Amino acid sequence: MEFEEDAFVLSARPHGEAGAIVEMLTASRGRWAAHVAGGASRRMKPVLQAGARVLARYRSRTSEQLGSASLEATNAGPSDLFDDAAALAGLSAAAAVTAAALPEREPHPGAFLAFEALAASLLVADIWPAVYVRFEAGLLEELGFGLDLSRCAATGSTDDLIYVSPRTGRAVSRAAGEPYKDRLLALPPFLLSSQTGLGSGDVGKGLDLTGHFLEQFVFAPLNRPPPPARLWLIDRLRDAGRL
Repeated sequence: MEFEEDAFVLSARPHGEAGAIVEMLTASRGRWAAHVAGGASRRMKPVLQAGARVLARYRSRTSEQLGSASLEATNAGPSDLFDDAAALAGLSAAAAVTAAALPEREPHPGAFLAFEALAASLLVADIWPAVYVRFEAGLLEELGFGLDLSRCAATGSTDDLIYVSPRTGRAVSRAAGEPYKDRLLALPPFLLSSQTGLGSGDVGKGLDLTGHFLEQFVFAPLNRPPPPARLWLIDRLRDAGRL
């Protein structure tokens, strides 16, 4: 079995004296693992950083076994973000959440495109935290757990949607949700329209929202906690006053 794909590195761990087992998000084949010879070398270290974009050339004797891959960097990747600790944390969190959430060897081209859009936004400090929230919402949708924010679950109204049911992931209007507001999740306006600006606290509300459903629908069934990298991202954004 052989293929050549654009990919993002999700994680890398040492294997043997000089190699590494690398997990990638490929453009059309989903999450894929491979052995990279020389992956522990100083030359390969920048290529194997979480979030690095690469051209992966993969080969295995059979489709079932762990194959080997050569990886070639196709852009500067995480090194462009070394002066922005929060953005670097955002890229690491996206890689960790993707690796933990996506099943292996199952095509998810939408997840690749969402990761690509997030990576491109990370150099724009004012917008990438909101793009990150949209990335997680898109990942939920890709896995079949998309939020339904089109209309109020109780009344069918499309106006004044400010809550989300923590059980169903459906939007709830202000009027319908008022008696139960302490039990509902806040819906930040930017998730309803890309034309809506960010208000104070909106990113934090968005992360609470996507985090709740990632845990409920993805991590809990797999008996996994949220990836630590996601918690570090929240800490970084809080320290920077961006939640």
